[in-house]
Amino acid sequence: MSVTTDTTTTAAETTTTVVSTSVTTDTTTTAAETVTEAGGNSSALTADDSSYVFDQERLHTFELTLSDEALAQIDRNPSAEEWVLGSLSFEGETIDRVGIRYKGSIGAWVGCLSDPNWSDPSGHKVCTKLSMKVKVNWDDSNREFHGLRRLQFHSMNLDPSQMHERLGYWLFREMGVPAPRSVHARLIVNGTYVGVFALTEQIDGRFTRHNFDDGTGNLYKEVWPFKGSGSTITPDFEFVRALKTNEDENPSIELIKNFGSEVKAAGPDGAAEVVDRWMDVEEVLAWAVVDRIIRNDDGPFHWYCFDECRPHNYYWYEEPTTGTLHLIPWDLDNAFTNIVKDSNPVTPVADAWGEVTADCFPFGYGDWGLLQRSAACDPLFAAWATFDDYGRLLNEFLDGPFAEQLVTPQIEAWVAQIADATTQAADAHDDAVSVRKWTDAVDELLAALDHARSIARTPRDGPDA
Repeated sequence: MSVTTDTTTTAAETTTTVVSTSVTTDTTTTAAETVTEAGGNSSALTADDSSYVFDQERLHTFELTLSDEALAQIDRNPSAEEWVLGSLSFEGETIDRVGIRYKGSIGAWVGCLSDPNWSDPSGHKVCTKLSMKVKVNWDDSNREFHGLRRLQFHSMNLDPSQMHERLGYWLFREMGVPAPRSVHARLIVNGTYVGVFALTEQIDGRFTRHNFDDGTGNLYKEVWPFKGSGSTITPDFEFVRALKTNEDENPSIELIKNFGSEVKAAGPDGAAEVVDRWMDVEEVLAWAVVDRIIRNDDGPFHWYCFDECRPHNYYWYEEPTTGTLHLIPWDLDNAFTNIVKDSNPVTPVADAWGEVTADCFPFGYGDWGLLQRSAACDPLFAAWATFDDYGRLLNEFLDGPFAEQLVTPQIEAWVAQIADATTQAADAHDDAVSVRKWTDAVDELLAALDHARSIARTPRDGPDA
C-alpha cells in the first residue's frame, strides 16, 4: 500500500480525504484554543454530542496528566487495574479530577508485564503502550464529556495493522448490529506521546440510549441464559452480578430469565418460534454473518471449556418497551487473524455455522489443543441456525459493506489518517510497531479480506450460504 501525507498542523484535529488507491491526507486543524477548567463551564462537559468524539473523519488527540507518584503506582502493577486521580485535556480544555487506570484481560497484558506467565498476569509495566480507561464522572456521577462518562483507549499491541477493532465494529454497525463506535486517537501521557490507540465506545447506559429507542433497560456483560449444556437456567445471582446498568436500583431480571426458560421449555422443535418472539432475528443473523466472515473467534461463537463451557466477549441488552433482547459484540482485537489459517494458538473455532463436533462433548482444537464445545450445542445457537435468512444476509454483506470497492477505500482512508501518528510513535519508541511492519500488516489484512470473500459461500460460513 502506497501512503503519502501532506500535513499542516495548527492544532490536534485531523481530517482525511480518500483520493485513490494511493491515499493522500489533507490535514487541517482548528484555530487558537481556549483553556478552561472542568470546574467552570467547559464546553467538553456541557456538549452532548458523542458523535464528535467518534467522528470517522477526525483523528483526535487526548492528553492525560497524572502526578509522578500516581503514574508510578499504576505502572508497578497494571493488571491490578487500580484507579488513580488525574486530568484529561482535549482540544485546549482541561477536565480535572478524572479517574485513570490501565485495563485489559489476559491477552492485553501479554509481553507487557515483567512476569512472563501470561496465564496469570502480574508485574510492572514493560511496554510503552497499555490500554487505558478514563472515568470522567470520578467524583460526580452525572458528569459527562461530550455525552460520555468513560473513555477507553485500547493499545492494539496484538494487532500490527491497527485496524481490527475499528474495522470490525464498523462492519457490524453497517449491517445494523448494535455495536460500539471505534476510531483511532493519539494519546499523550504526562507530556509524552505514547502512540495511536483505538478509542472504542464504552458499552453502558449512554450506549444503550444512543442505540435503542428505549435505552433504560438492563445491560448484562458475559452472562448466558443457560448454564453449561443448556439443561439449566443461569441462577439469579449471576444475572445480578453481570448487570452494567440499573445495578443500584434492584432491577427485575425476569425478562432475560423468562426468555431462557421459554427457550428451554420449547425444546429443539419449538425454540426458533420463541426466539422469533423475543429477538430481532434479522439482527442476530446479521451479527452471525459478520462474526463468522471476520472470524471473531474470541467472541460468543467460541465456547471455551475451562471450569465449564461458556461463550466470551459479549453483552446482552433488554429493551423494556418491546420486551426484546439484543446481543452486542465486544473485544475484537483478535478478529480477522484466523481468516486464512488458524494462526492464533488460543482462539480458533473448529465449527462452521450450525455445525456440531464430538457430539457436543468438549474437544481439543488449535495449536495448543485447548478444549472448546460446539456453539450449536447451545439451545440459542441451535435455534438461530435454523433460520433461512443467513444466506440472504451473507449476500447483502458481501455486496454491501464487505464489498472490496467499499471496504478497501475505507481502510485506506484510515491508514492515511493515522500514517503520521504511526510514524511519530515508531520514531519515538523502540517497541512501537514499525512503519514497515504496520503497512505489511495492513496489506495482509486486505489479502485476508479478499480470501474471506472468495470462500464466503462455502459451507463453513453457513448452511444456507
